[in-house]
Amino acid sequence: MTINCKGQLIDLSVPKVMGILNVTPNSFFDGGKYTNESKMLTQVQKILEDGATFIDIGAYSSKPKSEFVSEELELLRIVPMVNSILAHFPETLISIDTFRSEVAKVCIENGASMINDISAGFGDEKMLATIAKYNIPYVMMHMRGTPQTMQSLTSYENIIRELLYYFSERIAQARSYGINDLIIDPGFGFAKTLEQNYEVLQKLELFEILDLPLLVGFSRKSMIYKSLNSSSEKALNGTTVLNTIALTKGVKILRVHDVKEAVECVTLFNKCSFKE
Repeated sequence: MTINCKGQLIDLSVPKVMGILNVTPNSFFDGGKYTNESKMLTQVQKILEDGATFIDIGAYSSKPKSEFVSEELELLRIVPMVNSILAHFPETLISIDTFRSEVAKVCIENGASMINDISAGFGDEKMLATIAKYNIPYVMMHMRGTPQTMQSLTSYENIIRELLYYFSERIAQARSYGINDLIIDPGFGFAKTLEQNYEVLQKLELFEILDLPLLVGFSRKSMIYKSLNSSSEKALNGTTVLNTIALTKGVKILRVHDVKEAVECVTLFNKCSFKE
């Protein structure tokens, strides 16, 4: 199982790690830490040295009830960071966390190699055509509503069946545009209660029917720290536990704040007897 990033074939038979870099002032864990270019580049260097294959840059916080950000502001935040990263670390595979086709287009033209869309194309009707035009990998996440409304949209008759139907429809739509490299993200924490998050994790192997690589993002989320009566700052150990469970269920990309620990998780997993 491979994906093509700017002509480079990434083999996902060995799981990979995607490091998170938020250039927003209000992200739930690292908001405001990397809006300064110097601090951002120091963090990029650390992410790469710790072993991340991808860096996922977001300029619009998708935490529940997050503030609206205009397209102009999103571009103003993210494009200089893409240019700066590639000027200093030209081999970096940059993923752009956006649901806007214009942001995706500009960032791809400035060197980004993947788009990570929390709306799976529902947020902007031009997104799928943009991905097809530039022929780059596309992460499609499950969510209902918007970050501002999603936590009021958690009623499911059968959450696994509904997620599989959702992805089947989105995959068919993406394929109709000629998009080749698709990645599925079940959307932990998005339009799901704490109990629903764990039900999806428990049954994650059922998504293998889609025959696409799975990406998960548990990193320091409330599904961890609320279960442990803790905080996001103390949720690294819990993140590692859930990442390990996800790997045993076939996940190919771990999206995390703490790259070194996730890479160690993958390394030890690969030494185990879970694989045939």
